[in-house]
Amino acid sequence: MRTMSVLPADKKCGKHGWRYRRDVDTLIILKLSMLFFSLNGNNVSSENIGGEVTKNLTLSLCRSNSNTTYSGVMDEAGDSSGVELVEDGFGFLVVEGQDGNTCSEIVRRFTMTNQNGMTVQIITYGGIITSIQVPDRNGEVDDVVLGFDSMLGYLGEKNPYFGAIVGRVANRIRDGKFKIGNQEYKTTQNRGGLTLHGGLKGFDKKLWESHVQGSKLTLSYLSSDGEEGFPGTLLTHVTYQLTPLNELIVEVKATTTKPTPVNIAGHSYFNLAGHSSGSEGLLQHHVSINADQYTVTDYSSVPTGEIKDVLGTHMDLRVPRLLKEVLPLIPGLGFDNNFCVKKAAEGEMNFVASVKHPGTGRVLDVFSNQPGVQFYTANYLPDPNASEDEKLRGKEGVPYEKWGGLCLETQNYPDAVNNPNFPDSILIPGKEYFHRFVYRFGISD
Repeated sequence: MRTMSVLPADKKCGKHGWRYRRDVDTLIILKLSMLFFSLNGNNVSSENIGGEVTKNLTLSLCRSNSNTTYSGVMDEAGDSSGVELVEDGFGFLVVEGQDGNTCSEIVRRFTMTNQNGMTVQIITYGGIITSIQVPDRNGEVDDVVLGFDSMLGYLGEKNPYFGAIVGRVANRIRDGKFKIGNQEYKTTQNRGGLTLHGGLKGFDKKLWESHVQGSKLTLSYLSSDGEEGFPGTLLTHVTYQLTPLNELIVEVKATTTKPTPVNIAGHSYFNLAGHSSGSEGLLQHHVSINADQYTVTDYSSVPTGEIKDVLGTHMDLRVPRLLKEVLPLIPGLGFDNNFCVKKAAEGEMNFVASVKHPGTGRVLDVFSNQPGVQFYTANYLPDPNASEDEKLRGKEGVPYEKWGGLCLETQNYPDAVNNPNFPDSILIPGKEYFHRFVYRFGISD
């Protein structure tokens, strides 16, 4: 039996007082009233979540089996993938239904495990990758992405998009506005005077539908026309697959009913020394990025439209650089820059970047079909000298601090919709947006 934190609904929804998307095995959700009588003496306490004070209750989910396992299935080629996929619950999310009732929706978690001891966990809230556990050269397994142990962290105001799918336009839109033809659109300005990662409630803050086919998980979300100011209804599918080669393959597909900018990205924070190793571990990483150019930005980190060669600059990461040596040389707080990835041969994935941690031997290679990658070194996580109130505590209560992780967000160039010299970001009806990226983990000598 799994115990999880929940947020109670203001009004009863559904047969059991909780609305949920579907049964898995014999999932039984206990009524709120039963909590006061039979939950092993768990106390009711007040918690502040997302600015709303709600009661944090403990609810037990009972099933005939504690989870649902998808195994012994065949892939499209007819061969067993050797990957097991297990579905269980991660928590609850309070949502407002079309009828105006406030209900608690289940946030589902999917755990993929291959025969090499690599494990990936993904939840239906924000399409978030909550955990990637991979062995080091000695076979010791550690979690190499930053995140939280429960929904409380992901719903908190301090969550910096840990592991999420961000969109419908990742990165920044200058002044929160753009034109398509003669029509001007204004999007929600959620970071100063610009739009960041889709606005106030982007894809990272949505509950996605889930579907399992073989060893693949597909999450789907329907973004309505006008959501956060973007035109057109956009249907997005994100498919995750763990392979026997220690690759996590992510494919994003989207279609629209009106012309709209689309630039959807993954926002995982990696630390190959282990998520709890902080800046001390990250600074020992060697990073190389397959790019001859980068997009120049202004004081607000929005591209000016200029594309500059990396040659002769600290942005030249074409050969591996030790972060401990290069980070102090970067103007500002650290890397938060889009690199223009060198295009591979026709029909092949672009090699984007390679990250190595000599201490553990772990290696991460990134591939994508997109023209850019945003390299970010967690500059805005709290300072190590921050007060307790300012700290951001993640999994296992670990304080996550500045330079405690790095992001390699494969994507189109930022603010492409406002820069005609950048790759076109407008998706039109009848066409499909397609973004494929691969995280390949390995071991070096």
